[in-house]
Amino acid sequence: MNKILFNNQITARERFIDIEDRGYQFGDGIYEVIGVYDGKPFLLEEHLLRLKRSAKEVHLKLPEKIEKIKENLEKLVHINELVEGIIYLQISRGTAARWHEFPSPEVSPVMVAYTRAEQRMSNVEDEGAIATLTEDIRWLRCDIKTLNLLPNVLAKQKAVEQNAIEAILHRGETVTEASASNVFMVRNEEVYTHPANNFILNGITRQQVLQLCNKLGIPVNEKPFNIKEMLQAEEVFITATKLDIVPILKVDQHTIASGNPGNITKKILREFRKLYQKQVKSKS
Repeated sequence: MNKILFNNQITARERFIDIEDRGYQFGDGIYEVIGVYDGKPFLLEEHLLRLKRSAKEVHLKLPEKIEKIKENLEKLVHINELVEGIIYLQISRGTAARWHEFPSPEVSPVMVAYTRAEQRMSNVEDEGAIATLTEDIRWLRCDIKTLNLLPNVLAKQKAVEQNAIEAILHRGETVTEASASNVFMVRNEEVYTHPANNFILNGITRQQVLQLCNKLGIPVNEKPFNIKEMLQAEEVFITATKLDIVPILKVDQHTIASGNPGNITKKILREFRKLYQKQVKSKS
């Protein structure tokens, strides 16, 4: 059975979280999901930088220095002999009597990480998928990657029930992101995506896509767009860790353009694949 990281120790999986852990009772914690390609964590530094920001925003002290967390996660991947999959990392505010206010400074945060084997979704990236629309009912600090994911769970379940890969969220008529990914559209060969403010999580893959667009000379507009504009777009795609870049061919009953993956999306996907292949080779 795979080992896990529990606080600063790599140990057997049979560990127990206290019933008064604030992550369990309040969702009082933060997390990251990091892709692993060919045995190497991808964009690990970027994920840990975001973890550090999330901790700061919720006034949570990290249990270790970022450099030590990075070292332990790389060790965990190696020990578990993970070739393809994810690392899940979670830090709660710790265990204390159940009161809404923060516990005393003596209470230590609890960090847990584990690995899980997952195959790449190359066929979905190449062939595209369908999505559904649902109202964005999340709180107003979506930029923080916290454990409070019930609205995301409800949205994703709706997608599953409709045989869709994702639920695209909207506040009123404005498209924000999706239940577990960022949303892009292409109009007049220009890329549009919601700005990285409090209404969305600034995805690590999203950030890489923006950099790749700049490299490829594809104009990018970080500005809100509405449902009608998205449905009339030339291309729509979503991005997320390990989901990577997936063309959306249809949203509910609305076919996007020709109903095939678009040229801009395919160009960005090709460049993204080169990116992780390059990183893996550089660390081998």
